[in-house]
Amino acid sequence: MPDSLSAWLATLERRHYRPIDLGLERCSRVWRALAEPRPAAGVITVAGTNGKGSAVAYIAAILGSAGARVGTYTSPHLLRFNERLRLPDGEASDAALVNAFERVESVRGETSLSYFEFTTLAAFLLMHEADLDWAVLEVGLGGRLDTVNLVDPDLAVIMPIGLDHQQYLGPDRESIGAEKAGILRAETPVVCGDRDPPQAVLNVARALEAPLLRLGRDFDFYAEGGRCLFRCAGRTLAFPDPPMRGAHQWDNLATALAAVAVAAPQLLDDGRGWRTALEATQLPGRLSRHAGDDRIILDVGHNPLAAEVVAAELASRRGGKVHCVLGMLRDKDAESVARVLAGQVDRWYFAGLQGDRGQSGAALQRRVRSVLPEPEAEAYADVAAALEAARDCAAAEDLILVFGSFGTAAAALRALSARTAGTAH
Repeated sequence: MPDSLSAWLATLERRHYRPIDLGLERCSRVWRALAEPRPAAGVITVAGTNGKGSAVAYIAAILGSAGARVGTYTSPHLLRFNERLRLPDGEASDAALVNAFERVESVRGETSLSYFEFTTLAAFLLMHEADLDWAVLEVGLGGRLDTVNLVDPDLAVIMPIGLDHQQYLGPDRESIGAEKAGILRAETPVVCGDRDPPQAVLNVARALEAPLLRLGRDFDFYAEGGRCLFRCAGRTLAFPDPPMRGAHQWDNLATALAAVAVAAPQLLDDGRGWRTALEATQLPGRLSRHAGDDRIILDVGHNPLAAEVVAAELASRRGGKVHCVLGMLRDKDAESVARVLAGQVDRWYFAGLQGDRGQSGAALQRRVRSVLPEPEAEAYADVAAALEAARDCAAAEDLILVFGSFGTAAAALRALSARTAGTAH
């Protein structure tokens, strides 16, 4: 049996016969063998194409502002696997994760589990034993057949839905919306942060008689008398500026506030407490500037909907060129992403990504050139080389966007850290 977290993760990455294997039959069998651990007394499950991580962070911050014990489960991670599971005392330790993995393994028998299934069950164990008041869970992929959906939530949250993972979820927003809506339960409230949700989501909520609150209809933020206010369920509150960058974060924060207004409305009575908690809420890789070089903006987005958000942010800049370090997995819609960003990007640096789903910088460049015939661009072996070239080429007033995947942002952060360490010596 592996004896370290890194050894366990390496084993899990190669053991199951396919990396992504949607379905609840196998993981539910092992979950029952573990005595069906429920992550917390109260569970909020968050699905959607984009904005899930931000919503989870906001909801957790508000719920924890009055002293509740809150845990979060998100995926994927940026730099360390431990980021996926946050408990009241911080990220889960290597030792705790290894112990949980060993216990899942001890009851697994002949059932084969994917990396995500195995690690999610381990996270449920640790959350259950942490005596949490609330668990905020991010769906990994889709909703209906995702391991997170083993647990019945007390509140379901649907974030904006766009085109991504079509090979697993279906070809259009309606089919994808139906999969996301798989987290809904009968007569259980749902908060929808998509201003124009697929009809499939509305149909599922109606069929289940699940009380539905929709952004733009049942809750929203608006300006009045020089202030920004939030309206939901008959209440009006002063609406704070979102702590993370991007116009989309206003909708994300409004959705999080609506979720708390449903799940724990009394928490919003203490305006100073939850506002203070929100001020410290940050997630790396969400239009975040790098402290060592403020020309660099990192974003983990990897689909056209995320590209639209980034393009809108870039359009608000004052002067300077935009250099884009783009690294995308080969099963992502790089062509549509390039089209969306094209009006804001002056020069492209196509970076190769490793792994079974990776592709070379040259392959990515060919794909982009099929829709943008004459981009000013070069291809590079990896993110580090592409970023180095962009930094050398960019002027002081320019911006360098690093975009395309969690792996792209992580590789850039590691390269910047290594360069800083080398300079220090």
